[in-house]
Amino acid sequence: MQKYEIIHFLYTPFTGLGLHGGYRGHKWLKDRIRIFKQYTLPSILNQTNKNFVLWISWRPEDINNPLVEQLGETLEGIRGLTTYFTYGGICFWDDKYKDDNLQERLTKTLPHLAEGMKTLPYSDKVLMTIQPSDDMYIDTAVQDIQDKYFKDPQDKMAIGWRKGYIMNYATKELAEYSTVDWTTDDTSTYHTNTIPPFFTIAFPRETFEDPDMHYKHIGPYKSHEDILDIMPYETIPGRGFCVGTHGANISTTFNHRYQGKMLKGKEKERMLFTFGVYYSDPVVIRQGFRYVLRRVLNMLPFNNKIRQLYHLIPNKYKIL
Repeated sequence: MQKYEIIHFLYTPFTGLGLHGGYRGHKWLKDRIRIFKQYTLPSILNQTNKNFVLWISWRPEDINNPLVEQLGETLEGIRGLTTYFTYGGICFWDDKYKDDNLQERLTKTLPHLAEGMKTLPYSDKVLMTIQPSDDMYIDTAVQDIQDKYFKDPQDKMAIGWRKGYIMNYATKELAEYSTVDWTTDDTSTYHTNTIPPFFTIAFPRETFEDPDMHYKHIGPYKSHEDILDIMPYETIPGRGFCVGTHGANISTTFNHRYQGKMLKGKEKERMLFTFGVYYSDPVVIRQGFRYVLRRVLNMLPFNNKIRQLYHLIPNKYKIL
């Protein structure tokens, strides 16, 4: 970390997010790790700027899980990649719960992470980029984020894209994806006020490491849609992320209402190389009852009430 005096985390919440305790069984986790290794990890390793640390959070129950241990061994064997595992749960508000215990999780997690940070070259600035375990960024994402930050650094700001792509990992179909009008480059015309959950938050280091200060610094935002109300948001032009779909997503399917133009031919090939997954094999996940129902829900307007009913479906139908 010589070019910029900053610690930049790519933060991956692997387990502990959502209903059912954030864990849907051994097969579910095995599939998630397979997707991560075949798609998300190649995109991370394809970053042109290597000035980042991969931080993966797990539930406390996962500390002796053989699947987690095996993934840790794999990541430790990758030259040039610094990875930290923490076991205090996810480090942002879980919007599936009205009264979430985020502050408790931060108190369990951040002191341990701060100890690990002592081994890094010192910096009094921290960037925390949300890196979902089944999604990707373009190869210049880390560079683009840091360039945007250092252009006008603020102690409290969010940085991200409003436009990206969406991919079906089972078929490698690729399409544009956006909350803005995907037929133009006009970022002033939005389909919705939603901010995609692919953003970076800047912290003073002292604030980042202290659980109480960290909690207040981020609002906390209770949904990625709320970040505009919490802090200044800087939009990076162009398309910077890729939503991955595979049949076991919690909320997003390939035929999402924000899906735009399908990419074909050389344009598609170029983007597959940009994400580092041109040679990745398709990943096919068995599609259960919940997936089919989610696909229908995602096509319906004003479906929040319907979603609430959906989550009341008996647990026996969940994908395991």
